[in-house]
Amino acid sequence: MTLTAQPLPNDYVNATWPDVLPRFDALATMPLSLDNVERWLADWSALESALSEAIQLASVAYTVDTTDPEKEAAYQRMAGEIEPRMEEQRVRLSRRLLELGYTHPDLETTIRVFRNQDEIFREENVPLQQELQALDAEYQKITGAMTAEWEGETLPLARLRPFLFDTDRAVRERAFRLQIEPYIETRDALAKIFDEQYRLRQQVANNAGFDNFRDYSFRLKNRFDYSPADCETFHDGVEASVVPAIARRNKLRKAELGVSQLRPWDVFVDPAGRPGLKPFENVDELAAGTEAALGHVSPIFGKCIATMRREKLLDLDSREGKAPGGYCTGFDYRKRPFIFMNAAGTHQDVETMLHEGGHAVHAFETYATLPLIFNRYPGEEMAEVGSMAMELLASPYIDKKDGGFYSTEDANRARIEHLEGLLSGIAWIAAIDAFQHWIYTDKDGADADARDAEWLKVAARFNGGVDWSDLDAENLARWYRQLHIFLVPFYYIEYGIAQLGALQVWRNSLQDQAAAVDAYRKALALGATKPLPELYEAAGARFAFDRSIIAELVDLVESELAKLEA
Repeated sequence: MTLTAQPLPNDYVNATWPDVLPRFDALATMPLSLDNVERWLADWSALESALSEAIQLASVAYTVDTTDPEKEAAYQRMAGEIEPRMEEQRVRLSRRLLELGYTHPDLETTIRVFRNQDEIFREENVPLQQELQALDAEYQKITGAMTAEWEGETLPLARLRPFLFDTDRAVRERAFRLQIEPYIETRDALAKIFDEQYRLRQQVANNAGFDNFRDYSFRLKNRFDYSPADCETFHDGVEASVVPAIARRNKLRKAELGVSQLRPWDVFVDPAGRPGLKPFENVDELAAGTEAALGHVSPIFGKCIATMRREKLLDLDSREGKAPGGYCTGFDYRKRPFIFMNAAGTHQDVETMLHEGGHAVHAFETYATLPLIFNRYPGEEMAEVGSMAMELLASPYIDKKDGGFYSTEDANRARIEHLEGLLSGIAWIAAIDAFQHWIYTDKDGADADARDAEWLKVAARFNGGVDWSDLDAENLARWYRQLHIFLVPFYYIEYGIAQLGALQVWRNSLQDQAAAVDAYRKALALGATKPLPELYEAAGARFAFDRSIIAELVDLVESELAKLEA
């Protein structure tokens, strides 16, 4: 027995929950046995794929233009009404599979996830999740509307980034302050949103039988292979090895710039006084250079980006009203990824595009090999290996002679900038994660002023020699800018764990490029069919983030920086 017709994303563009529920009811009530379970799973996967794509289409439409009330309403309906109910039905259907006792080698990790989600699901949390989705949209609306006046022109904040690379220190400072000023001005409004998010999240956790939202989040995110204590070990390892490495780099920068204090607006400019890197004139050049770079890593990777360009699955330029940030999402019905970002003409855009290109390649690999939607997404800890390793694997091919962006000299500069940013990024990840651990486990986490006071302590712990004196408001605004804290809490440590995995893939490529890329691609194609340690092993890496491996990989980065600078 199957559903009468395969559902399509267009079936749900204007759907409400009563339009969707009968499809799930059909799957929940049809006879199920070991004889027809695989057909039933295929039907369930088809329904989830169509619904998932409809939700993502609404989300993309809204992030592309946060000023359109109709797009906002559609996003609210899909993300606030349908998606939480869809998760409820996923638990309902997974229970049938668990009760049947069906298993398959490729489904073992998925069934483990189903069992975990069944154990923590609570009906009373569904309306709370809907309230949280509305708050998410409110945060995006406020931040998406932020602009700054520059030379008589109103610019989205992302467009100020190039001025942070200006050789004129006064220009850099002005751009820095303008970029952060809207977050200072809206601090109270954003704090109020977070107050309510905090209250709802702690209630969700309590309803599920947890003392706090942190511990609930680890179960919600199916973190079977590491614990909060392991994250704290990561924080300590970063403080011990990464922060001193950053401080060494900043000491050199400070001396080369000839400044008495290294201020936040001094950390991006070229210390030798050369103009900021200009990798492209328009987003078409950005896409073409990305296609070329990924094509040198593997021809199939370049073809992935070519497909996305041809099928208009890229929205890369920065525009007023566009939500901040960047992401790669998946349209599961048509089996295609989509990349969103806010390009401003800096090397950071190249890194972002290579990063999201890695996610896109990962999606193509799983779409090609895994027919069931449940088997495709391995969790961010592995998904971010796909993206971060691609940044490193593609970095040798950003030279114009390879179809990339730069002269040989500037390509060298860009790679130095990337590796320095990698170190700073790991420290920032540790800071954001440590801050969130405190928020949801300390009794003062509910208080906006206490959160701000704690952030200043955490930021100081992971600061690598940048002088933030007399800049408390600007320093505080940094955490309000970090959309992960508001929209996807506790989704950030994965970047740090994955960066260590990506560095190991890169280290392998320095010894044998072909073998490392082959292992990387095979690991991506496994999707979610294996536990995290086995996925890392398949990629040629060790799933570990203790002090010793952090120190080892920091040594690797510093060694490569020395070679590039020689």
